[in-house]
Amino acid sequence: MRPLLVLDAVGLAWRHLGPRTPNLSALVARGGGAPMTTVLPAVTCSAQATMLTGLAPDQHGAVGNGWFDRAYHEVGFWKQASSLVSGEKVYEAGRRLDPAFTCAKLFWWWNMGAPVDWSITPRPHYPADGRKLLDVYGSPERFRADLVAELGPFPFFDFWGPRSGLPSSAWIAEACIRTLRKERPTLTLCYLPHLDYDHQRFGPDDPRSLAAIEELDALVGKLVAAADETGAETVVVSEYAIEDVSRAVLPNRALREAGLLRVRLQPPKPAGGHVGERLDLFASRAFAVVDHQLAHVHVHDPADRARVRQLCADLPGVAAVLEGPARADAGLDHPRAGDLVLLAEPDAWFAYPFWLDDDHAPDFARTVAIHDKPGYDPLELFVDPALKVPALRIANRLARKKLGMRYLMDVIPLDTSLVRGSHGLLPASPERGPVFLSSLPVEGDASNPVAMTDVKRLLLEAMDLAPR
Repeated sequence: MRPLLVLDAVGLAWRHLGPRTPNLSALVARGGGAPMTTVLPAVTCSAQATMLTGLAPDQHGAVGNGWFDRAYHEVGFWKQASSLVSGEKVYEAGRRLDPAFTCAKLFWWWNMGAPVDWSITPRPHYPADGRKLLDVYGSPERFRADLVAELGPFPFFDFWGPRSGLPSSAWIAEACIRTLRKERPTLTLCYLPHLDYDHQRFGPDDPRSLAAIEELDALVGKLVAAADETGAETVVVSEYAIEDVSRAVLPNRALREAGLLRVRLQPPKPAGGHVGERLDLFASRAFAVVDHQLAHVHVHDPADRARVRQLCADLPGVAAVLEGPARADAGLDHPRAGDLVLLAEPDAWFAYPFWLDDDHAPDFARTVAIHDKPGYDPLELFVDPALKVPALRIANRLARKKLGMRYLMDVIPLDTSLVRGSHGLLPASPERGPVFLSSLPVEGDASNPVAMTDVKRLLLEAMDLAPR
């Protein structure tokens, strides 16, 4: 077997390679590289599941970063259980092909319960008193403990939220280097997230976003050097590329105005403070689970479907409404997918708000609350510019936390016009799509993209676990 390091450089596009990326360009010159196709939706959980299994979303079941669970009647985003993804993963195939195979999975998704030898992933503790204690989950526990002892606590606030940026990728990169040197896995999967953040905040061509590409390239240089030192080859993949957007589409608000979506009203304020309206998934006849530039619309009564389809098709910013054979042709014929699937125009994205008045917004709307919102919310990357002294607001909330008092870190804006980048659609051209780069020769080139469904096979071949 040949050891292999696989870096997931989220948001890296083929068009980004050039003078700003000397280390990535050197990797391509040494081995090879090509653009890569992606899947619909082109989002983290779907793309990673495809690269791990070689299957499309209608086969592995990860139809987005979250979905509506029809049995529980709940929307769940950012679930981590490996068992949610159907199909044999690349590390299961590696173990089947050679019992001596080992794998380290560092912050790649679908990590909880994955049959790997070393894993680490973000996983806070939630005590009964409502607090959230930031931490990472690792297996075996000694692996997590050693990394935290050597590197310090994982910088959770730099991994997601208004402060998201380079320190999260840098910590993961150092954890990866230590793992390569100490554990010597056959396959090391390493997730580098920070390029994604400024590209969503500012758009992919903003100077701050271009600087993030240079930061990523520097990390890749360090990681490739560590792989070389330990005798491992290196592959760099990405999941999607981010495009400029200028408008948001709010399907839930339209469904509510049409009388199809219902909410549960907040209790009187004296009874417990502001709670805000909550989406009532039991009473609603239709609602949308939004995920960047794709939305899954669930319609409880088939008799309402034609009306909902037309309502959604008429929304400015909606490019297509997929149903039946069209949904199947898009690779989303799965029970977890919506009855209707909405695709945005290239310059638009889907936002989750269902309230009609910001005074009635749920309390979680102005916080980082990835598990509470019925959709992905990129506004969690911003501090509300309407706050006169945001640092004072944050300091006040942190003081309440340290005193053991209840608090809301309510600093997130509701203004969807702040978001300048999004993803989820198939790329308009190969150079605007993700990448497959390798220290070994690559079967594709600039005009012949690598298929994302081939990544599992290519990784097994790179490790000499399958014939080329």
